[in-house]
Amino acid sequence: MDNYVVKRSARRTLAVEVQRDGQVVVRAPAHLPQAQIDRFVQAHSTWIARAQERQRLRREAHPEPDAAQCAAWQRRAREELPPKVARYARIMGVSPTGVRITAARTRFGSCSGKNSLCFSWRLMAYPDAAVDYVVVHELAHIVHKNHGPQFWALVERYLPDWRQRRALLRDGES
Repeated sequence: MDNYVVKRSARRTLAVEVQRDGQVVVRAPAHLPQAQIDRFVQAHSTWIARAQERQRLRREAHPEPDAAQCAAWQRRAREELPPKVARYARIMGVSPTGVRITAARTRFGSCSGKNSLCFSWRLMAYPDAAVDYVVVHELAHIVHKNHGPQFWALVERYLPDWRQRRALLRDGES
């Protein structure tokens, strides 16, 4: 594999990422020899090929929406997500400090250190079961700021089928 972009920085380790468009990005220490980077990429070529195929399938299943679709999903997100958050927050006994709708492309939701939740309107392209999973996942971060066993136990308490719901968000399924 010889078609990739190298981004050098003060980091100490090598990492490879396959972006949504299939482009391969290698993050490398500033002074690491190119030959070592090439060997790293070659050693990970099987993983890279699988990741590129997953991204291709995801692009096919979820093409970039047109302006009308964007507006419809934004409207739907503003209407549907706050009530879902309120409902699950009540059930879980947690209190988010706010709910925002964003245009994030790389994550469906996040929880800040101050317990403010953000959700991407792009989540509206997925089934309600997946949306509920993301809401419960982010609300669980109010209690546990990590993805440790206690976090997953909390998610499972409210969504015993969370693994199936999460799978709806992966590999281009909808």
